[in-house]
Amino acid sequence: MNFPDTNPRATARLRLATLVALPLLALSVACGGGESDGADKKDTAIADVPDAPTAGTGKDDDGPSAPPAGKSAFYDAQLKYVQCMRAKGGYKDFPDPKLSGYLDWDKVNEIGAQPGRNAGIKGGRNGVCVTELQDALAAEPERDQQKSYESMLAHAKCMRDNGVSRFTNPTMSGGNAQPGGDPNPMSPSIDSNSPAYKKARETCAPKLLDGLDGMQ
Repeated sequence: MNFPDTNPRATARLRLATLVALPLLALSVACGGGESDGADKKDTAIADVPDAPTAGTGKDDDGPSAPPAGKSAFYDAQLKYVQCMRAKGGYKDFPDPKLSGYLDWDKVNEIGAQPGRNAGIKGGRNGVCVTELQDALAAEPERDQQKSYESMLAHAKCMRDNGVSRFTNPTMSGGNAQPGGDPNPMSPSIDSNSPAYKKARETCAPKLLDGLDGMQ
């Protein structure tokens, strides 16, 4: 309900902007394609996690709960985005980021699946939180592109094995991993709201490294 320079983060941001159809600057995060011997490896490595208590859900107020001590710049930027989404973006129940700084896409997608609530789930109603979203994406730590590629490739294969036959592999370009998924995001051929798709997403979610679940 899953933005051009050569920076690994730029590729994924470009895809995000395309899917949301917002007037964003080109953003990017990498994710890749082609077959790989390590395709089925699961890697649980994520960005450095702040040594702090878990942030609350923040569902009873307009701003996120107090950020943990020792938070990273990425976590801090995501909190500002969450605060904007709750206060101005039209989503008072928008979830706190994980301690890793990445959004909890399971919860975000649950909100977006509600009637009439998908249009602004990335960037807020009328794009009021686009700046905060861009800042959060720019603060994302550098990724190991090979690990990202292997994670997304394993996920794509899992999706096809579980009935989503048109789900494409990620690709690798210039050393940057680029996400797979719907073969034509601008005119989707995969029904992401179908029971079969949702079941496949749930089954294959463990294949994706933290933070990649919102990109592929």
